Amino acid sequence: MLENPRSPRVRAVAKLTKRSARQETGLFLLEGPQAAREALAYRPDTLVELFATPTAFEKHADLRDAATDAGLEVVYTTESVLDAMADTVTPQGIVAVARQAPTSVREVFAASPRLVAICEEVRDPGNLGTIIRAADAAGADAVVLTGRTVDPYNPKVVRATTGSLFHVPVAVGVDLASAVAKARAAGVRVIAADVGGDDFLGSRDLLAEPTAWLFGNEARGLDEDALALADLSLRLPIYGAAESLNLATAASVCLYETAFAQRAGR
Repeated sequence: MLENPRSPRVRAVAKLTKRSARQETGLFLLEGPQAAREALAYRPDTLVELFATPTAFEKHADLRDAATDAGLEVVYTTESVLDAMADTVTPQGIVAVARQAPTSVREVFAASPRLVAICEEVRDPGNLGTIIRAADAAGADAVVLTGRTVDPYNPKVVRATTGSLFHVPVAVGVDLASAVAKARAAGVRVIAADVGGDDFLGSRDLLAEPTAWLFGNEARGLDEDALALADLSLRLPIYGAAESLNLATAASVCLYETAFAQRAGR
């Protein structure tokens, strides 16, 4: 059992809360039983280590069985060790280390996708995690992140995806112009979500075709160069008195509207 919160092994795991350590090792941190459960169910090959308090493992027997089936070593720890490793105040007795496994933007568009989310300079971890989760729920084929977007392996992003990081392919560090060019070559229309765009309802019929939504920064939206790359720009209507929609909320609406349109004729 790991008992010393200051041991080298514990410190190595704790360092994964920092981007520099994640870049250096190619690893990232998972916290809580749900994240570990999704990783074991969908991408057990990415898991490197699983740490748990005896109490937590007794409570989550399914994790113990899944880890055994995956041939994954389980290391028992004290509560203080788990607290030292985790980014959250309450890691629920489970922490895991996994390998980063991004896909390439070339693979994304070579697979003839029908629905893709492209994020350009999305900086808030909670927003990005929620967009990945919404893309997964809407049946999107992939999420593409440009180099100016927050690291998807940031612990806050990972938590916000609630496991969807293991369900949907995610391409990282992509050049926006290159992503748009590959989308267009694959027959995918690129639509920018922008408050200065055309009325969403007037172009709803276009959503039945292969679509890549382009989402921008929370505060500034998409700059002129990014907007110029898209095939068209659309804005969601505001029927009430709200000044605007949160980025993740707007992205969820756009992705689900497209999913509805693409499934209407099935």
